[in-house]
Amino acid sequence: MAAAERQEILKNLMKQKEEIEIAIKSLFEVLDSQKGVGMNGPLVDSEQFPRDDIDIPTVRQARHQIICLQNDHKTLMKTIEAELHKLHDSIRSERTEPMDVDGSNPAAETKLPAVFARIDRVDQGSPAERAGLQIADEIVQFGSIRADNFSNLSEIGEVLQHSINKTVIVSVLRKGEQHRLPLKPSTWSGRGLLGCIIVPIKK
Repeated sequence: MAAAERQEILKNLMKQKEEIEIAIKSLFEVLDSQKGVGMNGPLVDSEQFPRDDIDIPTVRQARHQIICLQNDHKTLMKTIEAELHKLHDSIRSERTEPMDVDGSNPAAETKLPAVFARIDRVDQGSPAERAGLQIADEIVQFGSIRADNFSNLSEIGEVLQHSINKTVIVSVLRKGEQHRLPLKPSTWSGRGLLGCIIVPIKK
């Protein structure tokens, strides 16, 4: 399967993941509305009678749905992880350069720049998605950080902290082509300043 097809599969899986997370959050809000009973709060009073200050059937139903959705989420995350590995394999396979009949390599003169990290997840509606980052993008440059001066991910964190609401140019490799993307780290409805997961690439 081509990398583009696998990216579409991952996009759909990520959408399912976000829908499950929204549903779980909504159900926890239901539990919070019931005197903050949560997943483990007692449904009986000190005399072991059913509590009359909460809607017990609603609490039980919400708890059951949360458990089911959390199991679905766990299974889905395993599927996403497996698809990510398949996507990376597809990209590596597509990068295999064909040889001409005379044994020469037509792409030998085009040397790809060094990369140091990879995008493993992009959340919908995040600054990362708005900038155009995609799953499996390999980072060539993140602001002032390049492969030759990169040590660990905390350096990217420092760039982000000094660039809130400012544009940072991120250069990535995607299917063998380099793209320069204007990224603006900022607070949004999700976690962090980017809304994506970056993992280092072992040299």
